[in-house]
Amino acid sequence: MSLLPFSSQLIADVGISLGDEGKGRLIPEVVHELRDGAHPVSTVLKVNGGANSGHTAAGIKLNLLPSGVVEKELAHLAIGAGVVADPRKAWWEAMPLEKKGYPVLNRLVIDERTLVSDLTHRLLDLAWEDYRVNVLQEEPRGSTGRGITPAYQDEVGQWQITYADFLGSREAYAKKLAQRADRAVATIQHVCKVSAETFAGFFQKLGDAELRANTEAIELGVFTKEDFDFTIFRGDGPFSINLATLTETYWLAGQRLAKNIGEVRELILRELRAGHTIIGEFGQAYWLDKRHGYSPNVTASHTFTPEFFESAGIPVQRIHTFGVAKAYDTKVGTHVFLTQMDDAHPLSVLLKKLEFGTSTGRQRMVGWYDAVEKGDALRYGGYQDVMINKLDALTHRGEWNSELLICTSYEDVSGKRYHHVPRNDAIRKTLKPVYTKHAGWTEDVSTVRHFADLPKNAQRYVAAMVKSLLDVAFHGEPLPACEKLPNLRYLGVGPEPSQIIKDVPATSELIKLV
Repeated sequence: MSLLPFSSQLIADVGISLGDEGKGRLIPEVVHELRDGAHPVSTVLKVNGGANSGHTAAGIKLNLLPSGVVEKELAHLAIGAGVVADPRKAWWEAMPLEKKGYPVLNRLVIDERTLVSDLTHRLLDLAWEDYRVNVLQEEPRGSTGRGITPAYQDEVGQWQITYADFLGSREAYAKKLAQRADRAVATIQHVCKVSAETFAGFFQKLGDAELRANTEAIELGVFTKEDFDFTIFRGDGPFSINLATLTETYWLAGQRLAKNIGEVRELILRELRAGHTIIGEFGQAYWLDKRHGYSPNVTASHTFTPEFFESAGIPVQRIHTFGVAKAYDTKVGTHVFLTQMDDAHPLSVLLKKLEFGTSTGRQRMVGWYDAVEKGDALRYGGYQDVMINKLDALTHRGEWNSELLICTSYEDVSGKRYHHVPRNDAIRKTLKPVYTKHAGWTEDVSTVRHFADLPKNAQRYVAAMVKSLLDVAFHGEPLPACEKLPNLRYLGVGPEPSQIIKDVPATSELIKLV
Protein backbone atom coordinates (compact mmCIF):
# COMPACT_ATOMS: atom_id res chain seq x y z
CA MET A 1 0.00 0.00 0.00
CA SER A 2 1.12 3.61 -0.42
CA LEU A 3 1.71 5.43 2.85
CA LEU A 4 -1.06 7.81 3.85
CA PRO A 5 -0.26 11.36 4.92
CA PHE A 6 0.04 12.07 8.61
CA SER A 7 -3.02 13.74 10.11
CA SER A 8 -1.07 16.54 11.82
CA GLN A 9 2.20 18.45 11.84
CA LEU A 10 2.55 17.22 15.43
CA ILE A 11 3.55 13.57 15.78
CA ALA A 12 3.82 11.69 19.07
CA ASP A 13 6.25 8.75 19.23
CA VAL A 14 4.95 6.64 22.12
CA GLY A 15 5.36 3.12 23.45
CA ILE A 16 2.32 0.88 23.90
CA SER A 17 3.88 -1.75 26.16
CA LEU A 18 6.34 -1.28 29.02
CA GLY A 19 9.18 0.49 27.24
CA ASP A 20 12.13 -0.75 25.17
CA GLU A 21 9.96 -0.96 22.04
CA GLY A 22 12.47 0.70 19.71
CA LYS A 23 10.92 4.19 19.64
CA GLY A 24 14.24 5.79 18.76
CA ARG A 25 14.40 4.20 15.33
CA LEU A 26 11.01 5.65 14.41
CA ILE A 27 12.42 9.19 14.30
CA PRO A 28 14.67 8.77 11.23
CA GLU A 29 11.90 6.93 9.38
CA VAL A 30 9.43 9.78 9.79
CA VAL A 31 12.11 12.36 8.98
CA HIS A 32 12.99 10.55 5.75
CA GLU A 33 9.36 10.02 4.76
CA LEU A 34 8.54 13.71 5.08
CA ARG A 35 11.85 15.10 3.83
CA ASP A 36 10.67 16.06 0.35
CA GLY A 37 7.06 16.83 1.22
CA ALA A 38 5.15 19.95 2.15
CA HIS A 39 5.73 19.54 5.89
CA PRO A 40 9.29 18.35 6.55
CA VAL A 41 10.39 17.64 10.10
CA SER A 42 12.34 20.51 11.62
CA THR A 43 12.25 19.64 15.32
CA VAL A 44 12.38 16.62 17.60
CA LEU A 45 11.16 17.36 21.12
CA LYS A 46 12.07 15.22 24.11
CA VAL A 47 8.79 15.23 26.00
CA ASN A 48 9.20 13.50 29.34
CA GLY A 49 11.54 11.66 31.67
CA GLY A 50 15.26 12.23 31.73
CA ALA A 51 18.41 10.18 31.39
CA ASN A 52 16.50 7.11 32.57
CA SER A 53 15.11 6.45 29.08
CA GLY A 54 17.41 4.80 26.58
CA HIS A 55 16.82 5.16 22.85
CA THR A 56 18.86 3.86 19.93
CA ALA A 57 18.69 5.60 16.56
CA ALA A 58 20.89 4.75 13.57
CA GLY A 59 23.11 2.76 15.90
CA ILE A 60 23.63 5.69 18.30
CA LYS A 61 22.62 5.08 21.92
CA LEU A 62 21.04 8.07 23.63
CA ASN A 63 19.60 8.83 27.05
CA LEU A 64 18.84 12.49 27.55
CA LEU A 65 19.12 14.00 24.07
CA PRO A 66 16.39 13.57 21.42
CA SER A 67 17.00 10.85 18.84
CA GLY A 68 16.72 13.48 16.13
CA VAL A 69 20.40 14.17 16.76
CA VAL A 70 21.25 11.47 14.19
CA GLU A 71 19.50 13.44 11.45
CA LYS A 72 22.01 16.22 10.86
CA GLU A 73 19.73 18.39 8.71
CA LEU A 74 17.16 18.83 11.47
CA ALA A 75 17.21 22.41 12.66
CA HIS A 76 16.19 21.94 16.29
CA LEU A 77 16.65 19.44 19.11
CA ALA A 78 14.34 20.54 21.90
CA ILE A 79 14.04 19.48 25.53
CA GLY A 80 10.63 20.31 26.93
CA ALA A 81 9.46 21.59 30.30
CA GLY A 82 8.24 18.08 31.18
CA VAL A 83 11.81 16.74 31.28
CA VAL A 84 14.25 16.52 34.19
CA ALA A 85 17.76 17.09 32.87
CA ASP A 86 21.08 16.87 34.66
CA PRO A 87 23.29 19.48 32.93
CA ARG A 88 26.39 17.35 33.41
CA LYS A 89 24.64 14.39 31.80
CA ALA A 90 23.60 16.55 28.85
CA TRP A 91 27.21 17.68 28.39
CA TRP A 92 28.58 14.15 28.72
CA GLU A 93 26.21 12.99 26.01
CA ALA A 94 26.61 15.94 23.67
CA MET A 95 30.38 16.17 23.43
CA PRO A 96 31.11 12.61 22.18
CA LEU A 97 28.39 13.09 19.57
CA GLU A 98 30.04 16.32 18.44
CA LYS A 99 33.33 14.43 18.21
CA LYS A 100 31.67 11.81 15.99
CA GLY A 101 30.28 14.44 13.65
CA TYR A 102 26.76 14.87 14.97
CA PRO A 103 26.16 18.57 15.69
CA VAL A 104 24.30 19.04 18.96
CA LEU A 105 25.02 22.33 20.68
CA ASN A 106 24.16 24.55 17.72
CA ARG A 107 20.72 22.84 17.48
CA LEU A 108 19.87 22.22 21.13
CA VAL A 109 17.16 24.27 22.88
CA ILE A 110 16.41 23.54 26.55
CA ASP A 111 13.23 25.11 27.83
CA GLU A 112 13.62 27.61 30.66
CA ARG A 113 11.16 25.54 32.70
CA THR A 114 12.99 22.23 32.22
CA LEU A 115 13.79 20.84 35.66
CA VAL A 116 17.41 20.65 36.77
CA SER A 117 18.31 17.30 38.30
CA ASP A 118 21.62 16.86 40.06
CA LEU A 119 23.67 14.76 42.44
CA THR A 120 21.21 15.17 45.32
CA HIS A 121 18.47 13.44 43.35
CA ARG A 122 20.76 10.57 42.47
CA LEU A 123 21.71 10.10 46.11
CA LEU A 124 18.03 10.11 47.05
CA ASP A 125 17.29 7.58 44.32
CA LEU A 126 19.79 5.15 45.82
CA ALA A 127 18.60 5.90 49.34
CA TRP A 128 14.93 5.21 48.60
CA GLU A 129 15.91 1.92 46.99
CA ASP A 130 17.92 1.05 50.09
CA TYR A 131 14.92 2.00 52.24
CA ARG A 132 12.60 -0.18 50.19
CA VAL A 133 14.86 -3.22 50.52
CA ASN A 134 16.35 -2.89 54.01
CA VAL A 135 13.66 -1.06 55.98
CA LEU A 136 10.45 -2.18 54.28
CA GLN A 137 11.88 -5.60 53.37
CA GLU A 138 10.41 -5.35 49.86
CA GLU A 139 11.82 -6.22 46.48
CA PRO A 140 14.02 -3.56 44.86
CA ARG A 141 12.09 -1.30 42.51
CA GLY A 142 14.74 -1.53 39.84
CA SER A 143 15.41 2.20 39.56
CA THR A 144 18.01 3.42 37.07
CA GLY A 145 19.66 5.47 39.83
CA ARG A 146 19.57 8.56 37.61
CA GLY A 147 17.54 10.59 40.14
CA ILE A 148 14.41 10.98 38.05
CA THR A 149 11.70 10.33 40.64
CA PRO A 150 13.30 12.56 43.32
CA ALA A 151 13.61 15.35 40.74
CA TYR A 152 9.90 15.18 39.96
CA GLN A 153 9.19 15.08 43.70
CA ASP A 154 10.93 18.45 43.96
CA GLU A 155 8.58 19.76 41.28
CA VAL A 156 5.49 18.49 43.08
CA GLY A 157 6.81 19.81 46.40
CA GLN A 158 7.50 23.19 44.75
CA TRP A 159 11.23 23.05 45.43
CA GLN A 160 12.22 22.92 41.77
CA ILE A 161 15.29 24.45 40.23
CA THR A 162 14.83 25.10 36.52
CA TYR A 163 17.20 25.96 33.71
CA ALA A 164 16.06 29.58 34.03
CA ASP A 165 18.05 29.62 37.28
CA PHE A 166 21.25 29.27 35.24
CA LEU A 167 20.36 32.59 33.60
CA GLY A 168 20.15 34.34 36.96
CA SER A 169 22.74 34.99 39.64
CA ARG A 170 25.12 32.40 40.99
CA GLU A 171 24.21 33.45 44.54
CA ALA A 172 20.51 32.75 44.05
CA TYR A 173 21.26 29.38 42.49
CA ALA A 174 23.70 28.49 45.27
CA LYS A 175 21.09 29.26 47.92
CA LYS A 176 18.51 26.99 46.30
CA LEU A 177 21.05 24.20 45.85
CA ALA A 178 22.23 24.43 49.46
CA GLN A 179 18.65 24.06 50.68
CA ARG A 180 18.13 21.12 48.33
CA ALA A 181 21.28 19.39 49.56
CA ASP A 182 20.28 19.91 53.20
CA ARG A 183 16.82 18.40 52.59
CA ALA A 184 18.32 15.46 50.71
CA VAL A 185 20.85 14.56 53.40
CA ALA A 186 18.26 14.86 56.17
CA THR A 187 15.86 12.64 54.25
CA ILE A 188 18.54 10.04 53.54
CA GLN A 189 19.68 9.90 57.17
CA HIS A 190 16.45 10.23 59.11
CA VAL A 191 13.69 8.99 56.79
CA CYS A 192 15.42 6.44 54.58
CA LYS A 193 17.57 5.40 57.57
CA VAL A 194 20.59 4.68 55.43
CA SER A 195 23.75 3.84 57.34
CA ALA A 196 26.68 6.24 57.23
CA GLU A 197 28.80 3.59 55.53
CA THR A 198 26.18 2.97 52.86
CA PHE A 199 25.77 6.71 52.25
CA ALA A 200 29.52 7.11 51.80
CA GLY A 201 29.47 4.24 49.28
CA PHE A 202 26.80 5.89 47.15
CA PHE A 203 29.34 8.29 45.65
CA GLN A 204 31.58 5.49 44.42
CA LYS A 205 28.57 3.59 43.11
CA LEU A 206 27.41 6.56 41.07
CA GLY A 207 30.88 7.15 39.70
CA ASP A 208 31.30 3.51 38.70
CA ALA A 209 27.96 3.60 36.88
CA GLU A 210 28.93 6.70 34.89
CA LEU A 211 32.33 5.23 34.04
CA ARG A 212 30.55 2.27 32.49
CA ALA A 213 28.05 4.49 30.69
CA ASN A 214 30.77 6.78 29.30
CA THR A 215 33.39 4.25 28.26
CA GLU A 216 33.20 5.36 24.63
CA ALA A 217 33.61 9.03 25.54
CA ILE A 218 36.78 8.19 27.48
CA GLU A 219 38.10 6.10 24.59
CA LEU A 220 37.42 8.99 22.20
CA GLY A 221 39.48 11.25 24.43
CA VAL A 222 36.57 13.61 25.03
CA PHE A 223 36.60 13.01 28.80
CA THR A 224 38.90 11.41 31.34
CA LYS A 225 38.02 8.97 34.09
CA GLU A 226 38.38 11.82 36.58
CA ASP A 227 35.43 13.61 34.97
CA PHE A 228 33.17 10.88 36.36
CA ASP A 229 34.56 10.86 39.90
CA PHE A 230 31.62 11.38 42.25
CA THR A 231 33.67 11.00 45.42
CA ILE A 232 34.68 14.66 45.07
CA PHE A 233 31.19 15.51 46.33
CA ARG A 234 31.55 13.50 49.54
CA GLY A 235 31.89 15.69 52.65
CA ASP A 236 34.45 15.32 55.41
CA GLY A 237 32.06 13.91 57.99
CA PRO A 238 29.30 11.30 57.93
CA PHE A 239 26.14 12.31 56.06
CA SER A 240 27.72 15.37 54.51
CA ILE A 241 28.18 16.76 51.03
CA ASN A 242 30.97 19.01 49.85
CA LEU A 243 28.65 21.88 49.05
CA ALA A 244 31.31 24.14 47.57
CA THR A 245 32.34 21.51 45.03
CA LEU A 246 28.73 20.60 44.28
CA THR A 247 27.79 24.23 43.67
CA GLU A 248 30.80 25.04 41.54
CA THR A 249 30.49 21.89 39.43
CA TYR A 250 26.80 22.25 38.65
CA TRP A 251 26.91 26.01 38.14
CA LEU A 252 29.70 25.51 35.60
CA ALA A 253 27.71 22.74 33.91
CA GLY A 254 24.70 25.04 33.67
CA GLN A 255 26.77 27.92 32.28
CA ARG A 256 28.14 25.67 29.54
CA LEU A 257 24.55 25.23 28.35
CA ALA A 258 23.34 28.79 29.04
CA LYS A 259 23.25 29.76 25.38
CA ASN A 260 21.02 26.73 24.71
CA ILE A 261 18.33 27.79 27.21
CA GLY A 262 15.25 29.34 25.63
CA GLU A 263 11.50 29.18 25.04
CA VAL A 264 10.54 25.85 23.52
CA ARG A 265 6.90 26.91 23.35
CA GLU A 266 7.77 29.79 21.03
CA LEU A 267 10.01 27.54 18.96
CA ILE A 268 7.22 24.99 18.44
CA LEU A 269 4.62 27.59 17.50
CA ARG A 270 7.02 29.27 15.08
CA GLU A 271 7.87 25.97 13.37
CA LEU A 272 4.20 25.05 13.07
CA ARG A 273 3.44 28.40 11.42
CA ALA A 274 6.31 27.78 9.01
CA GLY A 275 4.64 24.53 7.93
CA HIS A 276 7.13 22.20 9.58
CA THR A 277 6.47 18.95 11.44
CA ILE A 278 7.49 18.41 15.06
CA ILE A 279 8.02 14.92 16.50
CA GLY A 280 7.55 14.44 20.22
CA GLU A 281 9.80 11.65 21.46
CA PHE A 282 8.51 9.98 24.62
CA GLY A 283 10.47 7.96 27.14
CA GLN A 284 9.14 4.75 28.70
CA ALA A 285 5.62 3.70 27.57
CA TYR A 286 1.88 3.79 28.24
CA TRP A 287 1.99 1.18 31.02
CA LEU A 288 4.80 3.01 32.82
CA ASP A 289 2.81 6.23 33.12
CA LYS A 290 2.79 7.36 36.74
CA ARG A 291 -1.00 7.57 36.75
CA HIS A 292 -2.09 4.73 34.44
CA GLY A 293 0.59 2.17 35.24
CA TYR A 294 1.05 0.12 38.40
CA SER A 295 3.07 1.66 41.20
CA PRO A 296 5.84 1.18 42.19
CA ASN A 297 6.75 -0.23 38.77
CA VAL A 298 6.16 3.01 36.92
CA THR A 299 8.17 6.06 36.04
CA ALA A 300 7.65 9.52 37.56
CA SER A 301 6.38 11.29 34.43
CA HIS A 302 3.44 11.10 32.06
CA THR A 303 4.39 8.87 29.16
CA PHE A 304 1.63 9.27 26.57
CA THR A 305 0.38 11.75 23.99
CA PRO A 306 -1.34 14.42 26.17
CA GLU A 307 1.98 15.24 27.85
CA PHE A 308 3.24 16.58 24.50
CA PHE A 309 1.19 19.75 25.04
CA GLU A 310 2.19 20.19 28.67
CA SER A 311 5.88 19.74 27.94
CA ALA A 312 5.87 21.91 24.83
CA GLY A 313 3.68 24.52 26.53
CA ILE A 314 1.32 24.91 23.58
CA PRO A 315 -2.48 24.63 23.16
CA VAL A 316 -4.08 21.21 22.76
CA GLN A 317 -4.72 20.53 19.09
CA ARG A 318 -4.81 17.70 16.55
CA ILE A 319 -1.86 15.35 16.90
CA HIS A 320 -0.87 12.15 15.09
CA THR A 321 0.18 9.37 17.46
CA PHE A 322 2.50 6.51 16.57
CA GLY A 323 2.18 3.46 18.84
CA VAL A 324 5.43 1.48 18.91
CA ALA A 325 5.71 -2.15 20.02
CA LYS A 326 7.81 -5.25 19.51
CA ALA A 327 6.73 -8.58 18.04
CA TYR A 328 7.11 -10.00 21.55
CA ASP A 329 7.26 -8.38 24.96
CA THR A 330 10.00 -7.45 27.42
CA LYS A 331 10.09 -5.98 30.89
CA VAL A 332 12.74 -4.94 33.40
CA GLY A 333 12.56 -4.49 37.14
CA THR A 334 10.00 -6.25 39.32
CA HIS A 335 6.93 -6.04 37.10
CA VAL A 336 4.13 -8.56 37.18
CA PHE A 337 4.77 -10.13 33.78
CA LEU A 338 1.72 -12.18 32.85
CA THR A 339 3.07 -13.38 29.50
CA GLN A 340 6.63 -14.11 30.62
CA MET A 341 8.22 -17.08 28.88
CA ASP A 342 9.73 -19.93 30.80
CA ASP A 343 13.44 -19.13 31.09
CA ALA A 344 14.22 -22.61 29.78
CA HIS A 345 12.19 -22.13 26.58
CA PRO A 346 14.60 -22.13 23.61
CA LEU A 347 13.10 -18.91 22.25
CA SER A 348 13.52 -17.22 25.64
CA VAL A 349 17.19 -18.21 25.66
CA LEU A 350 17.67 -16.70 22.20
CA LEU A 351 15.77 -13.50 22.88
CA LYS A 352 17.60 -12.82 26.13
CA LYS A 353 20.82 -12.57 24.14
CA LEU A 354 19.30 -9.49 22.45
CA GLU A 355 17.54 -7.87 25.36
CA PHE A 356 19.53 -5.56 27.62
CA GLY A 357 18.46 -2.11 28.81
CA THR A 358 20.01 0.80 26.91
CA SER A 359 20.27 2.96 30.04
CA THR A 360 21.29 0.38 32.63
CA GLY A 361 22.51 -2.69 30.79
CA ARG A 362 20.06 -4.75 32.87
CA GLN A 363 18.89 -8.08 31.48
CA ARG A 364 15.30 -7.79 30.32
CA MET A 365 12.71 -10.47 30.94
CA VAL A 366 11.07 -11.73 27.74
CA GLY A 367 7.53 -12.88 27.05
CA TRP A 368 4.88 -13.50 24.47
CA TYR A 369 3.10 -10.63 22.70
CA ASP A 370 0.43 -9.21 25.02
CA ALA A 371 -2.38 -7.82 22.88
CA VAL A 372 -4.43 -6.88 25.95
CA GLU A 373 -1.93 -4.22 27.01
CA LYS A 374 -1.56 -2.85 23.49
CA GLY A 375 -5.29 -2.92 22.80
CA ASP A 376 -5.98 -1.01 26.00
CA ALA A 377 -3.40 1.59 25.01
CA LEU A 378 -5.37 2.02 21.77
CA ARG A 379 -8.78 2.14 23.44
CA TYR A 380 -7.88 4.59 26.19
CA GLY A 381 -4.82 6.33 24.78
CA GLY A 382 -5.38 6.24 21.05
CA TYR A 383 -2.95 6.02 18.16
CA GLN A 384 -3.27 6.35 14.38
CA ASP A 385 -0.24 4.36 13.24
CA VAL A 386 1.68 1.39 14.56
CA MET A 387 5.31 0.36 14.31
CA ILE A 388 6.23 -3.20 15.30
CA ASN A 389 9.92 -4.05 15.66
CA LYS A 390 12.04 -7.20 15.87
CA LEU A 391 9.93 -9.58 13.81
CA ASP A 392 13.22 -11.14 12.70
CA ALA A 393 14.02 -12.21 16.27
CA LEU A 394 11.15 -14.73 16.14
CA THR A 395 12.52 -16.65 13.16
CA HIS A 396 12.66 -20.28 14.24
CA ARG A 397 16.06 -21.65 15.12
CA GLY A 398 16.98 -24.08 17.83
CA GLU A 399 15.03 -26.80 19.55
CA TRP A 400 11.36 -25.94 19.77
CA ASN A 401 8.29 -26.51 17.64
CA SER A 402 8.35 -22.92 16.29
CA GLU A 403 4.88 -22.24 17.70
CA LEU A 404 4.30 -18.59 18.67
CA LEU A 405 1.75 -17.37 21.20
CA ILE A 406 -0.33 -14.20 21.43
CA CYS A 407 -2.16 -13.25 24.62
CA THR A 408 -5.70 -12.19 23.69
CA SER A 409 -7.32 -12.03 27.16
CA TYR A 410 -6.73 -12.85 30.81
CA GLU A 411 -8.52 -15.39 32.99
CA ASP A 412 -9.04 -15.69 36.74
CA VAL A 413 -9.22 -18.89 38.81
CA SER A 414 -12.98 -19.14 38.28
CA GLY A 415 -12.63 -19.00 34.51
CA LYS A 416 -13.86 -15.41 34.12
CA ARG A 417 -12.29 -13.73 31.10
CA TYR A 418 -10.89 -10.18 31.16
CA HIS A 419 -10.64 -8.46 27.79
CA HIS A 420 -9.08 -5.31 29.21
CA VAL A 421 -6.34 -4.73 31.77
CA PRO A 422 -7.94 -4.49 35.23
CA ARG A 423 -7.24 -1.16 36.89
CA ASN A 424 -7.10 -2.93 40.26
CA ASP A 425 -3.61 -4.35 40.54
CA ALA A 426 -4.65 -6.84 43.21
CA ILE A 427 -6.94 -8.45 40.63
CA ARG A 428 -4.41 -8.23 37.81
CA LYS A 429 -1.80 -10.13 39.82
CA THR A 430 -4.12 -13.15 40.12
CA LEU A 431 -4.77 -13.53 36.39
CA LYS A 432 -3.34 -15.91 33.81
CA PRO A 433 -2.91 -15.22 30.09
CA VAL A 434 -5.18 -16.80 27.49
CA TYR A 435 -3.24 -17.51 24.31
CA THR A 436 -3.89 -18.12 20.66
CA LYS A 437 -1.29 -20.25 18.87
CA HIS A 438 0.37 -19.38 15.60
CA ALA A 439 2.72 -21.30 13.34
CA GLY A 440 6.24 -19.92 13.11
CA TRP A 441 8.68 -19.79 10.21
CA THR A 442 12.30 -20.74 9.57
CA GLU A 443 13.12 -18.41 6.69
CA ASP A 444 15.40 -15.42 7.29
CA VAL A 445 13.23 -12.29 7.11
CA SER A 446 15.98 -9.76 7.84
CA THR A 447 16.57 -9.11 4.13
CA VAL A 448 12.88 -8.81 3.22
CA ARG A 449 11.69 -5.31 2.29
CA HIS A 450 8.19 -6.03 0.99
CA PHE A 451 5.37 -7.54 3.00
CA ALA A 452 4.37 -9.85 0.16
CA ASP A 453 7.84 -11.42 0.28
CA LEU A 454 7.55 -12.48 3.92
CA PRO A 455 6.90 -16.17 4.60
CA LYS A 456 3.15 -16.82 4.76
CA ASN A 457 3.33 -17.78 8.43
CA ALA A 458 5.13 -14.53 9.21
CA GLN A 459 2.44 -12.58 7.35
CA ARG A 460 -0.26 -14.37 9.34
CA TYR A 461 1.51 -13.74 12.64
CA VAL A 462 1.81 -10.03 11.86
CA ALA A 463 -1.86 -9.93 10.94
CA ALA A 464 -2.74 -11.75 14.17
CA MET A 465 -0.80 -9.23 16.26
CA VAL A 466 -2.74 -6.35 14.75
CA LYS A 467 -6.13 -8.08 14.81
CA SER A 468 -5.74 -9.20 18.42
CA LEU A 469 -5.06 -5.67 19.67
CA LEU A 470 -8.07 -4.41 17.69
CA ASP A 471 -10.23 -7.15 19.20
CA VAL A 472 -9.24 -5.88 22.65
CA ALA A 473 -9.63 -2.18 21.85
CA PHE A 474 -13.12 -2.68 20.39
CA HIS A 475 -14.23 -5.70 22.41
CA GLY A 476 -17.99 -6.11 22.37
CA GLU A 477 -18.55 -3.58 19.61
CA PRO A 478 -18.03 -3.46 15.84
CA LEU A 479 -14.74 -2.28 14.42
CA PRO A 480 -14.82 1.34 13.24
CA ALA A 481 -14.66 2.28 9.57
CA CYS A 482 -11.53 1.27 7.70
CA GLU A 483 -10.15 4.80 7.59
CA LYS A 484 -10.37 5.06 11.39
CA LEU A 485 -8.35 1.92 12.08
CA PRO A 486 -4.66 2.37 12.97
CA ASN A 487 -2.37 1.08 10.27
CA LEU A 488 0.87 -0.86 10.67
CA ARG A 489 3.00 1.74 8.94
CA TYR A 490 6.45 0.28 9.65
CA LEU A 491 7.48 -3.33 10.36
CA GLY A 492 11.02 -3.81 11.66
CA VAL A 493 12.92 -6.90 10.51
CA GLY A 494 16.35 -6.05 11.92
CA PRO A 495 18.25 -3.39 13.88
CA GLU A 496 19.62 -1.44 10.92
CA PRO A 497 17.75 1.62 9.60
CA SER A 498 17.24 -0.09 6.25
CA GLN A 499 15.65 -3.19 7.78
CA ILE A 500 12.05 -1.95 7.69
CA ILE A 501 9.03 -3.02 5.63
CA LYS A 502 6.85 -0.06 4.62
CA ASP A 503 4.19 -1.60 2.38
CA VAL A 504 2.09 -3.55 4.88
CA PRO A 505 -1.50 -3.79 3.59
CA ALA A 506 -4.12 -1.49 5.07
CA THR A 507 -5.43 -2.85 8.36
CA SER A 508 -8.82 -3.78 6.93
CA GLU A 509 -7.04 -6.03 4.40
CA LEU A 510 -4.27 -7.22 6.71
CA ILE A 511 -6.59 -8.72 9.32
CA LYS A 512 -8.27 -10.88 6.66
CA LEU A 513 -5.11 -13.01 6.69
CA VAL A 514 -5.89 -14.30 10.19
